[in-house]
Amino acid sequence: MTTAATLPAHLRLGPHTVRPPVVLAPMAGITNAPFRTLCREFSGGKGLFVSEMITTRALVERNAKTMQLIRFDAAERPRSIQLYGVDPVTVGAAARMIAEEDLADHIDLNFGCPVPKVTRRGGGSALPYKRNLLRAILREAVSGAGPLPVTMKMRKGIDDEHLTYLDAGRIAVEEGVSAIALHGRTAAQHYGGTADWDAIARLKETVGEIPVLGNGDIWSADDALRMVRKTGCDGVVVGRGCLGRPWLFADLVAAFEGRGSEAYARPGLREVADVMLRHARLLGEWLGDEGRGVIDFRKHVAWYTKGFSVGSEMRKKLAVASSLDELAAHLSELDLDQPWPAAGADGPRGRTSGRNRVVLPDGWLADPYDRAAVAADAELDTSGG
Repeated sequence: MTTAATLPAHLRLGPHTVRPPVVLAPMAGITNAPFRTLCREFSGGKGLFVSEMITTRALVERNAKTMQLIRFDAAERPRSIQLYGVDPVTVGAAARMIAEEDLADHIDLNFGCPVPKVTRRGGGSALPYKRNLLRAILREAVSGAGPLPVTMKMRKGIDDEHLTYLDAGRIAVEEGVSAIALHGRTAAQHYGGTADWDAIARLKETVGEIPVLGNGDIWSADDALRMVRKTGCDGVVVGRGCLGRPWLFADLVAAFEGRGSEAYARPGLREVADVMLRHARLLGEWLGDEGRGVIDFRKHVAWYTKGFSVGSEMRKKLAVASSLDELAAHLSELDLDQPWPAAGADGPRGRTSGRNRVVLPDGWLADPYDRAAVAADAELDTSGG
């Protein structure tokens, strides 16, 4: 059995110590302040919880939705923002704005997005293929951030014939990046197939100067332990595995502290229903409108109820509730005495499809070292999408 002594105890990001080295992955529309609050409460305040993706252009233009997304709870420390940008100057300006206006304590850069509307313009997981552009963005980000640590999250590459992660890792070290998170899939895989944990191990061997975090197919705390044992990575980044399960962070803390699976959270449906109502309530308070909060919560219903005997008709009712009272009334109709399901609740959740083809700009693969520039429309108009 893995003990606490054999696991990395903490993660150093500049002046910050993250203990244990467990990070909530940024997820658009998911990792807003209310969800981060739930995860942080279950973890006892331990770990690092990153905001959903913020586009640099929207930030420097002070887009109203974006300014809402970067609001942090007073208890969040360190405050962590993930930036997505394609233009070195704009990325540098965004990092400088964050540092000078004390908007966050840590900046993460997104180079892993596989969404076609991003990659077809050379952004996201397509961008590291252009090595010089990647270097310019990292240089401007680190320079603009000043004392704030800058990290990056990326994928293995565009596809198996165009892997970029080792070159990107070396460039990151040379430009002063504090840590790298690698999702062990290519852009072509999207969220399908199996994450390549061996690639995480290879990156760790290649860039031993800075921490390497592993990401991909961590559905339980035991998966996190297996990843660390197999790859030697310095910590884990958890995304889809915590959808509808913010208490996964309680399990992760227990695992890294060596307390074993007997300490893992196993909430019955009554406890899960209480968390669902709290999540919806927090969303309403954050948005300033109870109805909007419940509507935003709808996407979480299937994740929270996965593995429980709920029934398709009741799931539909829960997923169209428009007030807290309505949501609570539907939940009260369930058999709330159901225990945590022994099977079916810890497996994959969220998107699991592959795509097998990455949409890229014309001629993108011709030369990885050309002086590429990406048009501003590679960024979304607003953040979190």
